[in-house]
Amino acid sequence: MVASLAKAPDLARRRFGRALDETGLLCVTLLEGLRRTWDLRQWWGEFVEQCWFLARVTSVPVMLIAVPLGATISLQVGDIARQLGAQSGTGALLTAAMIQQVAPLAAALLVSGVGGSAITSDMGARNIRDELAAMEVMGINPVHRLVTPRLWAASTVSGLLCSVVILAGVVGGYYFNVIQQGVSPGAFFDGATTLLQFSDLVITLFKAWVFGFIAAAVACYMGMNCDYGPVGVGRAVNRAVVVTSIVVFATNYILTMLYQVLFPPRF
Repeated sequence: MVASLAKAPDLARRRFGRALDETGLLCVTLLEGLRRTWDLRQWWGEFVEQCWFLARVTSVPVMLIAVPLGATISLQVGDIARQLGAQSGTGALLTAAMIQQVAPLAAALLVSGVGGSAITSDMGARNIRDELAAMEVMGINPVHRLVTPRLWAASTVSGLLCSVVILAGVVGGYYFNVIQQGVSPGAFFDGATTLLQFSDLVITLFKAWVFGFIAAAVACYMGMNCDYGPVGVGRAVNRAVVVTSIVVFATNYILTMLYQVLFPPRF
């Protein structure tokens, strides 16, 4: 027991050092993938293919999530607002919540959970078949050829999905708040203009764009550095989804805090 307690600090230091090493390698993968962005001829075809794949596998799930999510927020907020005598403000609160927080996070988690899993498994399969090593032998940088198009495809699709989440969530909230709870359509939409600024939409799309980069970078890194064998690929997919969720929520807090300081909310 004493020996185990004595070894605990060393184990914690080794794990912390390993986490720092992996964080550094992840940042290197991201920056190296962005370094040759200007060479469009090398990755444009793969970019279009990845955009189509990510849009195809995430568009329906994102709408199935956004509509009931907007309806749930509308029902909860509308019930509280009715008790306070401010039912006309439900649309404003719903739209503000969807635009400022819900939409970019939902888009990022879907890109990570659906598209990121596929990216990790694809890169992991290439790794265990030694395709990445073969590309290096032929003088082809696998990061420039494979990671760069996936970074830009995930960020582009994430920004588009963010818009779909906002639209679908507001539609779901409109149905339950206006049709079910009897709020006038004018009051539903009029309140949103009092709480929102154009910069809110800009920062939301920017956050979704950044989250797409994070999801693709983590997925590619985990796949390219997975253990050999199907079990290694499965564990890499698991780790990619978990790490992406943690990094996305931490980044969202930082960006939201900076935005609140630079652009104070309007009342």
